[in-house]
Amino acid sequence: MTTATTRRLTLASYDPANGQQLGEVEITPVDQITSIVASARRAQEDWGAHHLDARADALRPLADRLRDRRDEAANLITAEMGKTLREAQGEIDAMTEGLNAELRSITQALQPEHFESDGIRSIQHQDPLGVVAAITPWNYPMMMPHWLLIPALVAGNAVILKPSEETPLCGAFYASLFDGLLPANVLQTVQGADDQGKALVEADIDLIAFTGSRETGRKVLAAAAQGIKRAILELGSKDPLIVLNDADIDDAVAFAARSSFANAGQACVSTERIYVHHTLYNTFLDKLVSAAVATHAGDGRNPDHTLGPMVNARQRDHVLAQIADAKARGARVLHGVTTQGNTLQPVVIADFTHEMDLARIETFGPVAAVRSFNDDEQAIQLANDSDLGLGAAVFGEPEHAETIAARLKVGMVGINKSVGSAHGCPWVGARQSSYGFHSSREGHRQFAQTRVVSRLI
Repeated sequence: MTTATTRRLTLASYDPANGQQLGEVEITPVDQITSIVASARRAQEDWGAHHLDARADALRPLADRLRDRRDEAANLITAEMGKTLREAQGEIDAMTEGLNAELRSITQALQPEHFESDGIRSIQHQDPLGVVAAITPWNYPMMMPHWLLIPALVAGNAVILKPSEETPLCGAFYASLFDGLLPANVLQTVQGADDQGKALVEADIDLIAFTGSRETGRKVLAAAAQGIKRAILELGSKDPLIVLNDADIDDAVAFAARSSFANAGQACVSTERIYVHHTLYNTFLDKLVSAAVATHAGDGRNPDHTLGPMVNARQRDHVLAQIADAKARGARVLHGVTTQGNTLQPVVIADFTHEMDLARIETFGPVAAVRSFNDDEQAIQLANDSDLGLGAAVFGEPEHAETIAARLKVGMVGINKSVGSAHGCPWVGARQSSYGFHSSREGHRQFAQTRVVSRLI
């Protein structure tokens, strides 16, 4: 939970596990954002003139800095956001281990390309766009800024980072890792909440890279349209899991528990709807309840806890309201709903229907909602009954599962696994879950301006 004391222009951050204040940062005055953007634009001219490889090389020391300060970073994530220390360490490790491969991928994507035909020789260049606003969420408070900043900077842009007001200390810590690696004002941080985000989106920037809720994403896109600014938006989802009649039920249950409960369910690709073939339904529920019983939520610093608390009371209450609505409409709560402060024990709900908020509005909490289906056609219809479509998973005999995956209206599908893909594939959603996408050759190029120069030969 965070509060802003406007009189002092500070933003305080609190530990979701115990409510203790962790620290505070200075709120960026809205009337200073125009000058911040102007200084970023001036700095970008020199940074963008650096060779592509030189820009990538400037960022390579970031891996060592992350590695050297791994424990400090992970402890801060756990303290401010709530996830377990093990999960926080995994967040830092993923950033560290993947950086060099990501830098190679970005530089390859942005290399000039040569074409010849009909007596014409053309070169396609990928130029810097200018100034990028990166507005990032609280659920992965260092990884998400990392995911946006690295391609934006390598592409030659200046970046203004606005971390979530829920995790301002994590945002400040991550930005500090770039000290001395970049010229002055190439990376700047704006701290605050809605007013700062709105002012940044409306400022003289060239691209808005936003990760957050669908509702806020709509506002960002509408504001961007006024200046015809580029936007890359990753928004909410209601990821389905389909368990077919030929699935390995133990594998499916293990995935369902992991995907529904990890990070207290506060992940964009958490499983939020589970559809199980009627012949496996009761057995699946029994096994899932057993998995939930073995999952203990509490302070993420305690190694006996496999789940941390919700990020704040508002998010906890949102989840509890969905559970209450589902129960009132006839769903069965088989496990969970015990709360202590912001901590919510993992919840298993059976027999949810699509009239319930639980099926239609993003939950973002440790809830496994399960219902049965009769045949493949019904499973596909139920899974596609959403305006959102980031990811999905299908468990079953691989060829059978792939026929189902081909008909799901989502950006990513995992067959007997999560949606994580081979290196080089994009992180992409469908429908109202995304506008643009990240990673891959095409994703990296969204941080650049394509320019084609042609001559006769």
